[in-house]
Amino acid sequence: MVVANRYITIKTQIDGEPKESDFELRTLALDISVDPGSNDIIVKNLYVSIDPYQLNRMKSFSSSQKAIGFAAAITPGETIDAYGVAKVVASGNPEFEKDDLVVGLITWGEYSVLKEGSMFRKLDPLGFPLSYQLGILGFSGLTAYGGFFEVCKPKKGEKVFVSAASGSVGNLVGQYAKLFGCYVVGCAGTKEKVALLKEKLGFDDAFNYKEESDLKSTLKKYFPDGIDIYFDNVGAEMLEAAVSNMNTFGRVAVCGVISEYTDAGKRAAPDMLDVIYKRIKIQGFLAADQMIVYSDFLSTTTDHLRTGKLHASEDISHGLESVPSAFIGLFCGHNTGKKIVKIADE
Repeated sequence: MVVANRYITIKTQIDGEPKESDFELRTLALDISVDPGSNDIIVKNLYVSIDPYQLNRMKSFSSSQKAIGFAAAITPGETIDAYGVAKVVASGNPEFEKDDLVVGLITWGEYSVLKEGSMFRKLDPLGFPLSYQLGILGFSGLTAYGGFFEVCKPKKGEKVFVSAASGSVGNLVGQYAKLFGCYVVGCAGTKEKVALLKEKLGFDDAFNYKEESDLKSTLKKYFPDGIDIYFDNVGAEMLEAAVSNMNTFGRVAVCGVISEYTDAGKRAAPDMLDVIYKRIKIQGFLAADQMIVYSDFLSTTTDHLRTGKLHASEDISHGLESVPSAFIGLFCGHNTGKKIVKIADE
């Protein structure tokens, strides 16, 4: 059986802020039957993750494109792979049957063909919504958990600052830190997001960075005794301000630099004398580095979800056509929590 498979692609490389006109919806005929002897699996995409790092893949050049396979450059006109949840419609792989759920690298499209050796696995929802597999139980959760516990090495009572704290990773870092026994302050870009952090997610305090003209002074106000851990999702001036307020032997986990993705001229320039004399550790990391703690992450997080100690923050758009606007919104602060597009009904 042949179907018309619609998918989202880019028209050309994107250097700068993404716009709707950079994307297009294409259609390609796809045979959703599997040839004898093939190990291919054909799936109908249900949910797809929308992530800022994809913009670096869309650029004419980014150093990240050569660093790791999943960050490879995207060719205009071709399908765009992304983490997602899908349902099997046909399988040549004996380990997968029709209607099985899978999670892994699918596409910004209606259907995907999963080849042997690509990243996917059979999905057990564990009694939670399927969308959780892309956020709190997926790479966002693993990034937050591994980044905080493995990179930052927290001690109870330490003072933690989280930027982009209402985003897919930041909101979880703050929640993990509070459950561990730290003092946590986050920043976000609207009063509604600030209220969410304080009133629902348990942050000790939060502020709207757009209302602050001097970030160094602002952080001094919220951390009069200094910052022990800074979980950085932003880069640029926020990193500079955090480093200037760090305590001796402070740790900075560099998870993302979203403020720099769309502005080639914006770069962080922390005071390196502070870094040296305060012996501050600044470490970048990827979710893939944290697979060593995956089982601990999953058991801890599911336990906290079931007892109501952790809250999943999701922002779900509907329909394949909404993928470009959902993606563009990441760079305008439109999302709260994990941004996901629901492609089809379960």
